[in-house]
This record gives sequence, structure tokens and C-alpha cells, in this order.
Amino acid sequence: MAIVINGSGEILGISVGGLPDGIVDAGTLATNSVDSAELIDGAVDDSHMASIKGRKNILYNGAMKISQRGTSFAAIGNTDYSLDRWSFQNSTIGTYTVTQDSSGPAGFANSYKIDCTTADASPAAGDQMYIKQKIEGQDVQHLKKGTASAESITASFWVKSNKTGDMQVNLYDKDNTRIIGNTVTINAADTWEQKSLTFAGDTTGAFNDDNAQSLQIELWFDSGSNYSSGAVPTSWEARVEADRNAGGTLALADSTSNYLNFTGVQLEVGSTATDFEHRSYGEELALCQRYYQKYENTGNINANDGALFNTCVWNTTDTFSAFVYINPMRTSPSVGFSDTTANSLTLFVAGSSSTPTSWAINNSSDTRLEFLLKSSSLTTGEAGWVRLSANKFMYLDAEL
Repeated sequence: MAIVINGSGEILGISVGGLPDGIVDAGTLATNSVDSAELIDGAVDDSHMASIKGRKNILYNGAMKISQRGTSFAAIGNTDYSLDRWSFQNSTIGTYTVTQDSSGPAGFANSYKIDCTTADASPAAGDQMYIKQKIEGQDVQHLKKGTASAESITASFWVKSNKTGDMQVNLYDKDNTRIIGNTVTINAADTWEQKSLTFAGDTTGAFNDDNAQSLQIELWFDSGSNYSSGAVPTSWEARVEADRNAGGTLALADSTSNYLNFTGVQLEVGSTATDFEHRSYGEELALCQRYYQKYENTGNINANDGALFNTCVWNTTDTFSAFVYINPMRTSPSVGFSDTTANSLTLFVAGSSSTPTSWAINNSSDTRLEFLLKSSSLTTGEAGWVRLSANKFMYLDAEL
């Protein structure tokens, strides 16, 4: 390895064998943690090389910045999404309010907070409570799963709770129904602590190379005996339900005084947890919009805020409209509104307004929708536009 400088003595990069062109530029050095001692000794370790080579966090919204659906979710239900990309799994083991909390350890403005609002100190055998994020197969091909070169994977995160105890974290391979897990310990109450776990690579079962779910990370907080009566799967195995929370002792459901915050969640290749990869708000939002998009009339300007798309009158009862998404989505999404069609949309044609009586998707893809809106007493060939009513929204959902 050699340091590359220009005629003015400025460092341009490092020549490193095995990298494309052998050059790591100075801009990359500025944003990655390769210290001066390593440069002098030539000992840049694998964890630093991983960060030099590009984006490392496999997960989206690990810093809990994005919450298109809202910032507070009372009595959140089973498998409900709250903050973007994070799904809450709870089958009748207490009730909870989830919020995008405006607190975190140094460097984090937000966290995912779970407050217990109805306790359940004796969960039924089939009860389960955990948070998960699902990952597309085409985004984890670099893990080399199912080959002799399968990569180790490290998960890290910050956590704070009034409870101390062990929580289990699992990686679940949905394509091959395989799982690996381990536990971390919350040592001090009401204190932000950073945790990390490393999982061995799996030489059995490759991930499908597609836009469907292949990998899932699970953070468990409580469960009944159906999920805790086995053994922690510290090596990859065929999934056994009794192993999924076998090491968990946190029991977050046992009191309404209980809460838990977590943030800075990262999943990366390698056996070392590196610094969290902070992405800009705009970049993180765009990544999340692959799975969910919200179009809203906030009503902050006037009732006519919230234009959605132009339309043309097809016949006396139908209008036809094309709608292009802000960002392409994972697949053709489902479409919904915050209220009934009559309360959510207004149609403007030839200077007058009307309320659509119904709507349908005429055609759809991962980039656009074609709407068919029905009204009455329309004039064929006229043009118009459609807006959202004040304080209403439309959403597109392509979650895994």
C-alpha cells in the first residue's frame, strides 16, 4: 500500500492492492475511519476496508428519521407498520403505543419508542412480541449465503429501557426457513447502551435474487412458551419456533411502567460493528418510498392544497388519469385513502367541481397508476384535475 500525493503535497488517495484501479480517494478517506496509525503501519483492517468500499448498512431507516404514516400509534396492532420499514409484531400480549421519539444517544435525533399501556405478566403460550424489518433477496446477494464463501454479518444498535435483562436478536432466512440468533443484555436501566452481535455466514441455502422477502431481522421483547422453550440458535438451523426467543428475559409486557427505545440499527457484512452509516434525510426518504408513499393535503395553505393529477373526461360518467410516483416502487402498489372516496377526493372539470362516486385502478406498475374515477353529468373530451380534500391523504403500499 502507498499514499498517493500531488505536486503540492496534498493526499490524493491510497494505492491498495485488490481494489478497482488500486486507488482509494481522499474524499473517501475523509468520510471513513482510517486513522493515521493505520496509514503509517499499512494495517487497514477488514472493518475499515468494508466501509471504504461503499454503503454498508443493509437496513433502511435505522436512525428512525422517516415516519410517513405518522409519529404516534396507539394500541398498535399485529404486523402493523409504524416508522418506515419497521413492523411491530404483537399477538395479544399486552397493548402498546409506538412513537417516533425525539430522543436518542449522541448523534441521533430520533428513536423508536414502545410504551406498554396494558400489561400482561403471564403471556399465553402462543403470544409473541418483536420488531422486524424485511429485506429483498436482490439486496443481500453480497452475503454469499449458500456458498463456501458465505459472509459473517454483524448487527448493532442503541437501546434504552427501564427494564434490564436479555433480548434476543435473530436473522431469519425466509427462502430456506433457516434462522440464527443470539442475545444481548441491557445492563443499566434508563441508560442508552450500544449493543452488537455477529452471526456466522451460512453455507446452506442461497437467497433468491428477486424483489421478494429473503432476509428478516427480529428484535424480541417478550413471548409465551411456544417461542421461548427451546435453545438460542447460535448456529444456522432449520427454524424452530421454540428457539426464536429462548434467550429472552426482558418481559416488556409485565407492567405499564415499561418502555423501550432503540435506534442506530445497522446490519453489515463482517465480524466487527463499525460506526453507524448516517444517510441524509432525503436519501433515506427516497429509499423508504420504494415501499410506501404518502400524498397529503395538510390544509395548511387552503382547501385547494393537495393537487394529485390531471384528468380527462372519457365519457359522461368516467374520467381517466395517469399518476407517476415520486420514486419507483418495489412492485405495483396497493392504493388507499384516509377516508371514503367521497370525502377524500374532489374532481374539477371545466371550472366546476364534483365528488367522485367511486374509483378504480385501470392499470398499474412499479412506476405509475392509471385511475378511473366515476362522477356524473360530465362532458366527453373536457380536461380537469383531481385534488385531495383538506387533511386527507392517499397512500401507495408495496411493503414486503
